[in-house]
Amino acid sequence: MDLIKSIIMGIVQGVAEFLPVSSSGHLAIMKHVLHMETDTGLLFDVLLHLGTLIAIFIAFWKDIQELIIEGFKIIGDCFINLSTVIINLQSKKKVAYRKIISTPYRRFVMLIIVSTIPTGIIGVIFADAIEIVSTTLLVPGLCLILTGILLTIADRVKTGTKTEVNAGYKEAGLIGVAQGIATLPGLSRSGTTITACLLAGFDRSFAVKYSFIMSIPAVLGAVILEVKDFSMDMVSQSDIFNYLVGTIVAAVVGYISIKTMLVIVRGKKFKYFAYYCFAIGIIAVIGHFVI
Repeated sequence: MDLIKSIIMGIVQGVAEFLPVSSSGHLAIMKHVLHMETDTGLLFDVLLHLGTLIAIFIAFWKDIQELIIEGFKIIGDCFINLSTVIINLQSKKKVAYRKIISTPYRRFVMLIIVSTIPTGIIGVIFADAIEIVSTTLLVPGLCLILTGILLTIADRVKTGTKTEVNAGYKEAGLIGVAQGIATLPGLSRSGTTITACLLAGFDRSFAVKYSFIMSIPAVLGAVILEVKDFSMDMVSQSDIFNYLVGTIVAAVVGYISIKTMLVIVRGKKFKYFAYYCFAIGIIAVIGHFVI
């Protein structure tokens, strides 16, 4: 792949991963339009996702840092409670157990875990099917139209008040299912999960934060599944520099897109992206039968 195509793909990934227009759908369409089906490798797809992960870490570093710290504290308290069980079995004097979910960020950690479980199950079960439907313009086109419908709904949903303090695990599980379904090419992950968050009564700003941070374990899981099948024989040395440039572009553009997304959600301006998704989706569907 040449440098120009790497930069284009990096821009598409950075914009479409976070703005509600579907990165997978646009990448599938771009590969058809630029005739890149044979010269975009597994390594480049992995690096593009890593680029957008970097953008998430930079944009929400304080929250992610706190989540990591509280996550380890949860593990520590679980071991302490396990030892307390043994002590209480051997002693007449009962020792009190530590409360595991004792802070909002610990609850945030558990919500992310609950959301990740159905996402992972759906991703593993339907991985092959998703790869097959990604080779045609029809499915991305139809899913982009569905994304437009979801964004239209999102603009009309009443603003909720739920955050990490009072969001429920049932809602987290359903949002995880939505994220799993959004692995279909053309169905925007951010648009689908943010809409699901809003329908669950989440505060709009928290919905964006939750959607993006929730994607971290899902994307890392997908990267690990892809990397296990990777070999350096699949890519030439001359492509590595271009791939890295595309990764950096994806990270920079992704960060800008995240900040833009926060403004869009607060201002209820999803409709403009809905119009765009409708247009591109219809063009892709027509292109499937024409090209």
